Amino acid sequence: MTVFLLTFFGLMLIGTPICFCMLGSSICYIFINDISARVIVEKFCSGPNSFTLLAIPFFILAANLMNNGGVTDRMFNLCRKWVGHFTGGLGHVNVLASVIFAGMSGAAVADAGGLGQLELKAMRDAHFDDDFTLAVTGASSTIGPVIPPSIPAVVYAVSAGCSIGGLFIAGIVPGLLMAASMCIIVYIWAKIKNYEKDPKATWKERLVATKRGFLSLLTPAIIIGGIWSGKFTPTEAAVVASLYAAVLSFGVYRELHWKDLKPLLLNTAEQTIVSLCIIASSAVFGWVLTYERIPQQVSRWFLSLSDSPVVFILLSMGILLIVGCFMETIAAITIMTPVLLPIATSMGYSPVHFGVVMILTLMIGLITPPVGLVTYTLANISGVPFTRISKATIPFLLALIAVLILIALVPQISLFLPGLVG
Repeated sequence: MTVFLLTFFGLMLIGTPICFCMLGSSICYIFINDISARVIVEKFCSGPNSFTLLAIPFFILAANLMNNGGVTDRMFNLCRKWVGHFTGGLGHVNVLASVIFAGMSGAAVADAGGLGQLELKAMRDAHFDDDFTLAVTGASSTIGPVIPPSIPAVVYAVSAGCSIGGLFIAGIVPGLLMAASMCIIVYIWAKIKNYEKDPKATWKERLVATKRGFLSLLTPAIIIGGIWSGKFTPTEAAVVASLYAAVLSFGVYRELHWKDLKPLLLNTAEQTIVSLCIIASSAVFGWVLTYERIPQQVSRWFLSLSDSPVVFILLSMGILLIVGCFMETIAAITIMTPVLLPIATSMGYSPVHFGVVMILTLMIGLITPPVGLVTYTLANISGVPFTRISKATIPFLLALIAVLILIALVPQISLFLPGLVG
């Protein structure tokens, strides 16, 4: 285990992709202990071999189609006409647009990289400073994987063996609370800085914007409504979302042409391969942890500290916050779920509630250094230094942590809707 851990962290320190960190350390462990190499092949192939995981490439494809096919433009303009006149102006528009986009794609980096570029340009044109603009853009993108659909939720559900539909529905209220907390920070920040706001749009302008964006707004309604009513599974919902986004982009809005399809599919394949390689490698890594009875040892350690469920959930959040600062979300979920979930269920926590807490905690890691994938994405598209964006995000970070603690300590916030729909 010493060689296993040293190899893993050593590879991480030299900047090796996380999938190779997990796979390389696992291979070292297996060969040192003279275990059959067949284990590596079996676990690596069985890890991504799940029907449920088919949702990942289709949700990625749906996000790419919407970002390039005019869907996000119409959605942003619609939000601007309805809430741009409030104190904070485009800050509120930014948050609301992320909430709507969250109901379409389920990927934080897709929100930051696609919708984020549109938000950045609009807010700079309106003379908002970069600190505020990038802070609210980065923070609001973390809503994406909490409100359904959600790629991290799909990965967690496969790892935990729980209901994806239940997990999707459970993320709605926490996601809206996240948005509300961000709007409060936007309002306070705008008051202090005396930012300008858009003139109040007329009802005619709002109706025109709504008409232009109405078909885009139907995407989350179709996804959530279809899952809620049982018309299709979450995996099938990903296919429906992709087909609907393709119809809008190619047929209705006609902002994409057939020559654009190949680059979109290649980009989707590249992003999918990264995710599935992480899942495959984590299956081998997870086997090593199980073989060494690490989950049982962690459980005993937790119980030696306290047998209080509240202490456990707070300690788990602290561990996940640290993990999220250094590790990619999908890798963190696939590694930490088998370790923490058995303890959570033994203390009476629902796997669905614990999943929401885990996903939200890891989302906070996307805007915190030293990794902070969303922050790096925004630094690349804006030209603003990573450290400056990280510092500007602190007020939103504190608001998200407050929401996280509330959701963790009050399970019914997450479980109310899943219980309502059975």
